[in-house]
Amino acid sequence: MVLPFISDPFFYLVAVPAVLLLGVSKSGFGAGLGSLAVPLMAMAVTVPQAAAILMPVLFAIDLLGMAAFRKNFDMRLVKFLVPFGLVGTVVGMLLFKVLSASTVAAVVGAFTLLFLAQRLLFPPQPDSPPPPRWLGALLTVTSGFTSFIAHAGGPPVSAYVIPLRLSPLTFTATLSFFFFVINLSKWIPYAWLGLLDMRNMGTSLVLLPLAPMGVWVGVRLARRINPVLFYRLLYLGMFLTGSKLLWDGLR
Repeated sequence: MVLPFISDPFFYLVAVPAVLLLGVSKSGFGAGLGSLAVPLMAMAVTVPQAAAILMPVLFAIDLLGMAAFRKNFDMRLVKFLVPFGLVGTVVGMLLFKVLSASTVAAVVGAFTLLFLAQRLLFPPQPDSPPPPRWLGALLTVTSGFTSFIAHAGGPPVSAYVIPLRLSPLTFTATLSFFFFVINLSKWIPYAWLGLLDMRNMGTSLVLLPLAPMGVWVGVRLARRINPVLFYRLLYLGMFLTGSKLLWDGLR
């Protein structure tokens, strides 16, 4: 049996770079360019369809990232983040058919740019205390919610994790573990919402071989990059992500 799949060439023109960006982001730069995947693919298909097509690709990327960084994540931070992220996915499931994806994109984009402006205009001092845990809980719930709606959970949770000043490896590994759990929790709700149809899954299989390529690039960068350059690239990724999401939401 051959699964049906999308055959429109324009779809693959935007989907191929989207999947590669997702692989690099999930394995090396968790706050940045990966959130552009759904907006890019939404140029050719609807946002819910783009999110559904990316589900198997995300699963493969998460598994590869977990294998690459299994010894580097901060388990105490993961135990704090995961429960709040799961609460956010439940909220996302309940509001999925009420809120439009463009509204969510605009909110996430505006939040990302505001956080970035705050970091650049008022840079933290070496002795600055970490963000309060209540703020981390709120941002992580938001991350689970935006991840469920449009796979755009990176910017909110990164707004809490970046000020913790983790090493690039620990930062990447911790968010890889967090999003592995969050993305795994979305399968049953996505099926319940009718998003995991045969055509979407067939299209996912066509894109799946691209996942290891993006992860390989991201892993190599994360293991070799200077921490200062790492965070500068994170900020660049957040700027591009926030701008694109805000533009799509307002448009």
